[in-house]
Amino acid sequence: MRSDEASGARALADAAEWTDFDWRIVHEGPQPPALHMALDEVLTDEVAAGRRPPTLRVWEWDRPAVIIGSFQSLRNEVDEHAAARHGVTVVRRISGGGAMFVEPGHAITYSLCVPQSLVRGLSFAESYAYLDDWVLGALRDMGIRAWYKPLNDIATDAGKIAGAAQKRLATGAGAVLHHVTMAYDIDAGKMLEVLRIGREKLSDKGIGSAWKRVDPLRRQTGLPRAEVVERMIASFRARYGGTRGEVTERELARARELAADKFSSARWLARVP
Repeated sequence: MRSDEASGARALADAAEWTDFDWRIVHEGPQPPALHMALDEVLTDEVAAGRRPPTLRVWEWDRPAVIIGSFQSLRNEVDEHAAARHGVTVVRRISGGGAMFVEPGHAITYSLCVPQSLVRGLSFAESYAYLDDWVLGALRDMGIRAWYKPLNDIATDAGKIAGAAQKRLATGAGAVLHHVTMAYDIDAGKMLEVLRIGREKLSDKGIGSAWKRVDPLRRQTGLPRAEVVERMIASFRARYGGTRGEVTERELARARELAADKFSSARWLARVP
């Protein structure tokens, strides 16, 4: 769907606009993978309940991780022995999509927790393009021509640069969790050892193919990761405004409990979708 068509569909549905909201921008220190999964669920639920404004949260990782989608099979996606050997924590998120391999300093991950009203009138697929539009602008400002590639990728001429996933919560007035992991750098060899799907796709082409499939931002921008993140946040604020915020103590307490009881449990990680 072209942007003008999307605008027309949203207008007919009386959808909210980005600038209708007082956005919060959260960028805190490194946190463990299970807590990130829990924060996504808690903050999106808070937005749905009207207790939190729409929020852009930029993640920082405290360790290497693989994040599998809600509907994926752990056994099919991850070599658990290789993950353990490399000190990679494996977690399952609440959204769909494919497995992501991240390491501290090598990935840029962010979440948008938004009211359902922002994507009213758009299909599930159309909402991906709509919610990714701001980051395409941020990348253009850094000299990267990027585009949305259905269903959930952001691509450049040189290869894939990011993958997105979504979850819609029906609680309260409804909310959408849209999160994206972008490759700033990548250890292709380690990724191929840990991810079975990557190994299968690239086994006949060699590790060099991984660099063609995923083209890191470090190479494309020549900028330090911290500067890329700050430029992204600045681009978002220039478009939509936004106030620097934080996770509240109440939200953090809920997230820590959920991280321990759900996202760190073998029952959740190894469940058969």
